[in-house]
Amino acid sequence: MTTLLIVESPGKVKKLASILGPGFRIMPSVGHVRDLPEKEMGVAPPDFVPHYVPTEKGRNVLAGLLTEVPKVDRVLLATDPDREGEAIAWHLADALGLRNPQRITFGEITETAVRAAVQSPRGLDMPLVRAQEARRVLDRLVGYRVSPALSDRAGQRLAAGRVQSPAVRLVVDREREIRAFRQTEHYGAELLFDGAEGRQWKATWQTKPHLQVGQDYILDDALAARVAAVRHVTVAGFEDSETRKGPPAPFTTVALQKVAGARLGFKPKQTMDLAQKLYEAGLISYHRTDKPNLSDDAVQDIAAIAAADGLPLSEKRRTWKSKEGAQEGHEAIRPTHMADRDAGETPEQRALYRLIWTRAYASQLTDARYAVRTAVLEGDAAGLPVSFLARGRTLTHKGWLALQAPDEDDAGDEDQANNPVPELATGASCSAIDGKILTLHTKAPPRYKQSTLVAELENRGIGRPSTYAAIMDNITARSYIIEGEKDFLFPTAAGEAIRDALVGTFQFVDLDYTRELEEQLDHVAGGSLSYEHVVSRAYAQLDQELSTLQSGAAIRIEDPNAPKCPVCSQGTLHRRKGSKGFFWGCSRWKDGCKAIFDDNRGKPAFGGKEATHCPVCKKGVLRQRSGANGKFWGCSRYPDCKGTVPDKRGRPDLAAASAPRKPK
Repeated sequence: MTTLLIVESPGKVKKLASILGPGFRIMPSVGHVRDLPEKEMGVAPPDFVPHYVPTEKGRNVLAGLLTEVPKVDRVLLATDPDREGEAIAWHLADALGLRNPQRITFGEITETAVRAAVQSPRGLDMPLVRAQEARRVLDRLVGYRVSPALSDRAGQRLAAGRVQSPAVRLVVDREREIRAFRQTEHYGAELLFDGAEGRQWKATWQTKPHLQVGQDYILDDALAARVAAVRHVTVAGFEDSETRKGPPAPFTTVALQKVAGARLGFKPKQTMDLAQKLYEAGLISYHRTDKPNLSDDAVQDIAAIAAADGLPLSEKRRTWKSKEGAQEGHEAIRPTHMADRDAGETPEQRALYRLIWTRAYASQLTDARYAVRTAVLEGDAAGLPVSFLARGRTLTHKGWLALQAPDEDDAGDEDQANNPVPELATGASCSAIDGKILTLHTKAPPRYKQSTLVAELENRGIGRPSTYAAIMDNITARSYIIEGEKDFLFPTAAGEAIRDALVGTFQFVDLDYTRELEEQLDHVAGGSLSYEHVVSRAYAQLDQELSTLQSGAAIRIEDPNAPKCPVCSQGTLHRRKGSKGFFWGCSRWKDGCKAIFDDNRGKPAFGGKEATHCPVCKKGVLRQRSGANGKFWGCSRYPDCKGTVPDKRGRPDLAAASAPRKPK
C-alpha cells in the first residue's frame, strides 16, 4: 500500500522519509495553500461564509498534490499539531476533494511518535478548524474595515489590526508613563559591623515606621543622617532558618522567546525560526505550546540522565499550573533525546538547543537550599527609637543550580548572599564601625523589548504563542514601533496617532476585550460556541464604532522630534519600508525633494551625528554606498549630481574630494 503523507514544512520531509521508508510519499504544503482574497473582503453578512482562493504559492502546491493523490492508496494529513495546522489540513482535504480525510499529529519527529501516529489516524477536528477560521475572519474584518477609515481620517495610509493594535497601545502607553515619570530622591541608612575573620556585615534601617501619612519614601535627608550616626545597637531578635527555591518550569513558547531574548539576544522571530529547524530535524518537541509540563517519557529520560550524572531528582514529579486560557495541546518544549546534550547545525541552533536542554533537565531536580540568618537590631537616633534588619544567606545545597540554568544563574538577592551575619545572642550589644546615608531614586518603568512585550501580551491573554513573532514583525515593519538603543521599543508619531484614534472608540483595542475574545475563540474550538455567533457580534460592533470614527476629527500625525531634511531644509525625514528594508525619506517627496537616507537602528544614517553636504553641488548630502571598488560616498541628488567622495574608515574623506569620480 502506498501512502501520501502531507506535512507543512519541506524541512520535515528528509527526516520523516528516513523514519517511514518505502511505501510513503512525503510532500509539503509549505504552510497555508488557501486564504481570503487579497483585494476584497472575502466574507460578508449575514452568514459570513469565507470565500477562499489558492495563495500564489499554494496554487502550484495544490497542482502538484492533485497529480499525486490518484496514484496512492491513502492520504494522511500530517500538518502541525495546532489550530493553524488543523485548518491547513481541512483546506487541503477540501481543495483535493478527499473523502473521509485522515488526520495524524505528532509532538516530536521521532520514530516512536511518528509510527504511533501513522497507526492511529483520526478525522478532522472541525470545531478547531472553525476557531481558526473565526480568528482569520475577525482579523480580516478589523484590517479591511478599520484601516481604510483610519487612513481617510489621517490623510495617509495607516493600518489597524485586531492584535497588533493592542500591542502598539502597550508600547505607547508605557512610553507615556516614562515621559510623565518624575524621579523622587529618597533616603535610607545602613550600619556596618566587623565580623569574624575580618568579614564585614551590614544592617539596613527599617523606614516604614517613620513614614508620614501618604508617603512611600523617607524624603528627609537630615533624618537619614541621624539614623546613619547610630553606633550602639541591641539585638532584639535573631533567627536561623532555611529557604528553598525550585527550578523554573520547562519552556513554553513565550518563555522560550523571553529567555532567548534575554540570554542569547535573539528576537522572537529568530527564536521561532531556529526552534522550527530543531523540530524539523527531530531534535526537540513541538515548539508552539503554552503547556509548562513534560510528558511521562520525558520525565523518565531526565531521571536516567540525572542518575548517570549523580544529580538528585525532586521527591515528587514537578508540575506547574498553566496560565489562564492556555490550550495545553502539547507538552512543554524539550529535547527529544535527553542524552544528546548538544545538537544543532549552526552555533545559533546549538545555543538554543542547550537552553532548552538545560531548562528541561533542571525542571525535575531538587530545590536549591539556603541557610538564612536574620537579626533585628534596635538603637537610638538622638532620641528617636530606630530598628535595623540584617539578613544573610548561604547556599547549602545546589540542587538544580548545579546546572546553572541560564535564566536563574544566581536565584537570589546578591546583597543577602554577600552579607555574612554572625551568630548573635538576643539582648547582646553590638557596635557599628561605620554608618552611611543611602541616597536612592525611584525609577521609571522599563521600556519593552520584543521579548518582554511578547511576555506582556501573554500575561494579558492577547493573542496566542504562534502569533507573537508575526505581531512583532508587523508593528516594526510598519514603523509604528521602532527599536532603539539596546533593542528597546519606542513608538513613532504614527503609532501614537493610531493608538489615540482607536482607544475609546473601538473595543478590539481594549486590553480586557481582546482577552475575552480569545476566550470566545477557545470556546469555538471546544464546540460550546458557534463561529457565526462570534463573527456576527464582532461585525455589528464594528459597524457602530466605524460611524463614530468617521464623524470624528481628522487624525494628526505630528512628530516634534522628526529630523529636518538636510537637503531641502524644509521637510522632515520619515522612516519608511522599501523592498530592500527600511530607509528615511523627505516629507516633501511629492514637492520634488527626493532625499533618502539609510536606516541605522531607527535613525537616519548621515554618516555621523550631522549630515555631510556634497562638496560638488553643495545641495545634496553624502550617503555611503558600495561599488565594484568597495565603499564610497555619493550625493543624495544622484543622478542629477554624480559627485562622489572616497570612504575613509566609515566617513567621507573630504580631503580627497577635489576630483570626484563617477560611480561604477
